[in-house]
Amino acid sequence: MEISLLTSKFLGGMLGSALGDAIGELAFRYPRLDLLETAVEHRVELRYTDDTAMAIGLAESILENRGIDTQHLGDTFRADYEREPWRGYAGGPPTVFSRARQEGIPYVQASKDLFGGNGSFGNGAAMRIAPLGLFFHRSQDLYAQAAASARVTHAHPAGMDGAAVQAFAVAEAAKLDPEEAIRADVLAQKLTEFARTPEIRQKMALVKNLIAEKASPEAAAEKIGRTVAVHQSMPFAIYSFLTHPHSFRRCLFCAVLNGGDRDTLGAMAGALSGSYLGLRAIPEAWREKLENREYIAQLASLLSQLHERLFS
Repeated sequence: MEISLLTSKFLGGMLGSALGDAIGELAFRYPRLDLLETAVEHRVELRYTDDTAMAIGLAESILENRGIDTQHLGDTFRADYEREPWRGYAGGPPTVFSRARQEGIPYVQASKDLFGGNGSFGNGAAMRIAPLGLFFHRSQDLYAQAAASARVTHAHPAGMDGAAVQAFAVAEAAKLDPEEAIRADVLAQKLTEFARTPEIRQKMALVKNLIAEKASPEAAAEKIGRTVAVHQSMPFAIYSFLTHPHSFRRCLFCAVLNGGDRDTLGAMAGALSGSYLGLRAIPEAWREKLENREYIAQLASLLSQLHERLFS
């Protein structure tokens, strides 16, 4: 059955993010291209981590509320964590879930209290943001919705800003025609101007400069950073996409084979590439191996349908 280009982009963005997560997780054990390709080929199933588990929860909550309800989103995240705590969650979200439940406070308050009241600026809100970037890609409310979704677990201004910039990048990718040449410099500038914190704005400006200088992936990763902080990971995912816009495979391998938080880099880069190129650009053999792929595809299709009803 033929699907519309928009639906293909929703499917590509969400399945691409999940595959990037799963293949990025393998890259920790197989950090060379030949080893990773062989590992992917021999896997019967490509299993995702908390990155995709939380993206699924975000999609479910958006469908339920037609946007972001932070308490509902926190409840959804907490239920998913309690059902599958082995997905690889970092310490922050479970702490938020536990405090909110035990003390009867909103998730956003428990999140804000982390790290001495500063909140987390990790990449955990950006890694899961693909459904929101796709759903709100025509909305002027994208930044506010992305920041609200981030605030449930990552209340630091940079944590929210990084999630919003990644969501905006997904949104812009969804709006671009994959048959036309992409202007990497123009998109990098738009992302720089969209950012609201100095941490994210400076790194997005750096991405633009690295692309102009034709910096190698190794040099770009070194200059951007390799930690789980959102400003030292998310910009490299965008670099990987902008330097390999017409190949999902090359974009993904660039993101996950240069160190750092490989599964999350894969999730973010895969979301961008899939949202731009659409479903068919993702290798079918990879898609067929993805854990829970039918449900993820169903969520993507439902989000596309709801988006059309609300924003067309």
